[in-house]
Amino acid sequence: MARPPVVKIMDYGKFKFEEAKAARAAKKKQHVIHLKEVKFRPGIDDHDFDFKTRHAREFLGEGNKVKVTMMFRGRQIAHTELGKAVLDRVAAILADVGKIEQDAKLDGRNMIMVLAPK
Repeated sequence: MARPPVVKIMDYGKFKFEEAKAARAAKKKQHVIHLKEVKFRPGIDDHDFDFKTRHAREFLGEGNKVKVTMMFRGRQIAHTELGKAVLDRVAAILADVGKIEQDAKLDGRNMIMVLAPK
């Protein structure tokens, strides 16, 4: 922005190389957020529940989003409140590392909730 304008003569190949090098360095430092999925069933046992929530905690700790899927089979779809209770329990346990991005909603035979890292 000099007055009068100043022209700089430079090697265009070297300029493009430096620009590409800076872009590679910036790409190396960035973190891509992935969507990981953890699947539950309404009648899940305590050990299985703890195991899956521990995996979800690891995913959130790495900075990824977690899609928690509640799968209903057969007549279980008649009692969606049992699945909702399990999803609420997952959200309560993972509240310290993640927050609910999308609340639980029924999608066919699956109930889906998305958690994002804090």
